[in-house]
Amino acid sequence: MAALLLTALALTGQSRAAAAPARAAAPDAAGAAAVAAAGTGYWHTSGRDILDSANQPVRIAGVNWFGFETSNNVVHGLWSRDYKSMIDQMKSLGYNTIRLPYSDDIFKPGATANSITFYNMNQDLQGLSPLQIMDKIVGYAGSIGLRVILDRHRPDASGQSALWYTSSVPESTWLTDLKALAARYQNNTAVVGIDLHNEPHDPACWGCGDTSVDWRLAAQRAGNAVLGVNPNLLIFVEGIQTFNGVSGWWGGNLMGAGQYPVQLSVANRVVYSAHDYATSVAQQSWFTDPSFPANMPGIWDKYWGYLFKQNIAPVWVGEFGTTLQSTVDQTWLKALVSYLLPTSGNGGDSFSWTFWSWNPDSGDTGGILKDDWQTVDTVKDGYLTSIKAPTFGGTGSTGGTSAGTTSGTSAGTTSGTSSGTSSGTSSGTSTGTSTGTSSGTTGGTGGSGCTASLHIDNQWNAGFTATVTVTAGSTAINGWKVAWTWPGSQQETSAWSATVQQSGASVTATNLSYNGAVAAAGSTSFGFQGTASSAFTVPALTCTAS
Repeated sequence: MAALLLTALALTGQSRAAAAPARAAAPDAAGAAAVAAAGTGYWHTSGRDILDSANQPVRIAGVNWFGFETSNNVVHGLWSRDYKSMIDQMKSLGYNTIRLPYSDDIFKPGATANSITFYNMNQDLQGLSPLQIMDKIVGYAGSIGLRVILDRHRPDASGQSALWYTSSVPESTWLTDLKALAARYQNNTAVVGIDLHNEPHDPACWGCGDTSVDWRLAAQRAGNAVLGVNPNLLIFVEGIQTFNGVSGWWGGNLMGAGQYPVQLSVANRVVYSAHDYATSVAQQSWFTDPSFPANMPGIWDKYWGYLFKQNIAPVWVGEFGTTLQSTVDQTWLKALVSYLLPTSGNGGDSFSWTFWSWNPDSGDTGGILKDDWQTVDTVKDGYLTSIKAPTFGGTGSTGGTSAGTTSGTSAGTTSGTSSGTSSGTSSGTSTGTSTGTSSGTTGGTGGSGCTASLHIDNQWNAGFTATVTVTAGSTAINGWKVAWTWPGSQQETSAWSATVQQSGASVTATNLSYNGAVAAAGSTSFGFQGTASSAFTVPALTCTAS
């Protein structure tokens, strides 16, 4: 499940935080390219903002892709699709970050990943350990401009724990494995930070001083351990359940962080993380309050929003989600998206977030993908449109580990942090996922128009999935249309991030409202699934800009 949660709890003493300080003006058209280029290098914080190495504010706007924390020891869905295809689709939908939950089981000697299909997909993952597969995912995501947050979700695959340790997974193991990850990705800017532990809850406290249950003190120990290995990482610290008798969602109560801040050995590295859910996960008193949904901003202010609004620290809503089946849930999600502030008008000076989840197999929320692991839930995805944000520059990384990181993996991390981690994702291309499918074709309207290339991500006996990348010329464009003719009997059956129509063998694809504007030399992408009876040559594409 996405989050193990409490039943309905009474809410008392609600009050609004102080008014937010004045915001920077929204970027105009001339500044759009600068915003799109944000995210270079390692990141740090300043007040409520996350800044890149050039001190540009960045907004984390992503999805949770879970599975490494389960008995599969790897992200889910690889039984159905190639991992690069899914990451490409995330980017095409406007998400810029992946939160990867994991458990400490992936560090155990002999740990193996399971439920991966290698026929015409995921072939470069065959024979790799869970950590080496994580390297591949991180490397490819970074190469196409996405960033990754590693989330220590559980001590082991058996289930969520209230505290950061259990009788079988002591604090020493937690710290050792956190340091191993910090060392593993030491020179890879695709990994921006680590979420130290998922959803601490009762008896966890904040600021009580008891080192066995004080999550704030534990976060300081863990954060300093990570920064001692890699001082460039952000340290993401979730809330607890109950502070001063007031309870909320597991991991969602940051009321104590203002009075008892997490203080680390390296300044400007703390990002606080809250979780928030709707009734499909659990009922809460505020959903039945007569003033709902007008009461929700005050509740969010109280639990975690004040940290951002009072310029204390950045806030990342690391999980929020719903099946959207009830009117209450639909109203809640609309209100929360509004509270998180639209990217247009706020840019990186906003709340950051990662939606739960990309996976359709989250029992209490469902996902952005439907059960076929291909089709996008366009209603759910559509709610998030206003808070999506640009992707970042590619890291150029070809894998997970940097030279010399084998010495930092500590006892129990086993299968080599150097072997097999630098191959397979060179230059950010999706080569190797199926025979003869990596070649693209371009067309367009010259230097001020656009070009397009098509890549077949997966192909099997009866069908295929593909990604088309649209790239603007020397001038920004406000819309685009891509056309091609299939060389055989191929038929498009579903698409995402574009309106795709087929008549006979002729296909046209036009942008949606949110991805038509492309900065000069910038790119966007869309994907689709189709049927095909045999392998075929990638067709020639034409791209028309508007």
